[in-house]
Amino acid sequence: MAKAVNSKDKKHRKNAERGLKSASMDEINSSMIRHAQQVAEEIGANAVLLYVDLIQSRDNLETLLRESHCILAARDRNVLDELETLDGECDRIIKVPYMKLNRHSQVKVAAMIALSKGLIRRNDRVVCLSGSPEYGILDNLAVLDLEREFELLSSGSLDIAGQMAQPVVFERLLTIVLELAVEGKEGKPLGTVFVLGDHEKVLSMSSQMVINPFVAVPEEERNILDPALKETLREFSSIDGAFVIRDDGVVLAAGRHLAPSVETSELPQGLGARHRSAAGITALTNAIAVVISESTGDVRIFSRGKLYMEIEKAQ
Repeated sequence: MAKAVNSKDKKHRKNAERGLKSASMDEINSSMIRHAQQVAEEIGANAVLLYVDLIQSRDNLETLLRESHCILAARDRNVLDELETLDGECDRIIKVPYMKLNRHSQVKVAAMIALSKGLIRRNDRVVCLSGSPEYGILDNLAVLDLEREFELLSSGSLDIAGQMAQPVVFERLLTIVLELAVEGKEGKPLGTVFVLGDHEKVLSMSSQMVINPFVAVPEEERNILDPALKETLREFSSIDGAFVIRDDGVVLAAGRHLAPSVETSELPQGLGARHRSAAGITALTNAIAVVISESTGDVRIFSRGKLYMEIEKAQ
């Protein structure tokens, strides 16, 4: 006759199994970090960029904070708070939007934000570590040679960082767009265009489709650096047309019809009018356009008339 197992024994066994699993993950992550640093040293990489949300060991975090060549990407607010507790003055910590991305898109987003903040440069070689938040393991190591293999990040050799008057504004816009792409509106996918920079020329090459909802709002209440504005952008995203944003983050208009549009073989097949207008306006101005695809939720960034980067959601 089988011996009965009481609830206390079951709980103890489950906690023991969880402890073994956690220890195994820490060992894997520690090994991946060591190998990434070794690879970086052997190939002369300028930086190691890694997602630290998956690192449970406080010792590992403290070690990484001491390494001047390590850029730490975090999605979780608790992890960011923990890093600030360990070293509140570290300028190598970047916040990335909390959304489900495949490994390739994780690397793209973190590298894009690191570029915009000046933590890496176009001619740098970077070792990137990413993984699965679901399993808590760093399982993907990639080497990015940004000068010779920039197509890993984009479809063309474009220096988008040179167009950013205020990188913090672009970083905030990218975060808002990625979050809106995941969350949608009232349970439905959201599709829209944000045009950042060179606002005078953009406005001269576009027209108002509806009454501009931002026209009478004080500037301090319509800057994307204010977290409260995200919900306003979500509400007005249902208006046909594009948002126009000044270099300093002030939203100048919503519902703008972008007159320029391009038909080019350089754009991927299947992209509609929203993407063509984004490519068109950036071809004739020094603006950057960020598009959320209503059909897929994927995010695409356009610069100088070309698709600069595509960030795909995990399936």
